[in-house]
Amino acid sequence: MLSKTLEDALNKQVAMEASASYVYLAMASWMENEGFEGTAQFLYAQSDEERMHMMKLFHYINEVGGYALSPAVAAPDIKFDSYKHVFERVLEQEKKVTAAIHNLMDIATKEADHTTANFLQWYVAEQREEEAQFNTILGKLKILGNDGSGLYLMDRDLAQITAQASAGKSVAE
Repeated sequence: MLSKTLEDALNKQVAMEASASYVYLAMASWMENEGFEGTAQFLYAQSDEERMHMMKLFHYINEVGGYALSPAVAAPDIKFDSYKHVFERVLEQEKKVTAAIHNLMDIATKEADHTTANFLQWYVAEQREEEAQFNTILGKLKILGNDGSGLYLMDRDLAQITAQASAGKSVAE
């Protein structure tokens, strides 16, 4: 049985994942309006992924005897200073999510809730991958600066990454 402390913390994480999904949605819209359709598709896919993370937590809470709550989500920012600014915000957000996941692991470990700690291991690995991906993108953007042709290529590359990930999901499903 899930403790009330852990149930509350997991529901807080559900809300954080829902918020992240909406933030990515807002970023995707901004990119699409700026003419970066490939990056927009990448960010739409990220939004979907965050919602999947939320739903995985949601189902887990109910599965182990807790009560998952539908979160209220505040409207995200919709304006960004630049292409690079979007990804700086993404990395900042992912670092907050990582810290929250680590906090959940600490609570599960303290409470000797091995089932929840085991469940959360997937999120620990996922966050490592997310942060690495966005650090790589930001590293490339540092090299590119504000060069329009470089941003065009970055947009194209992110479109290809999204297409490959979609094709992989279709094959796996």
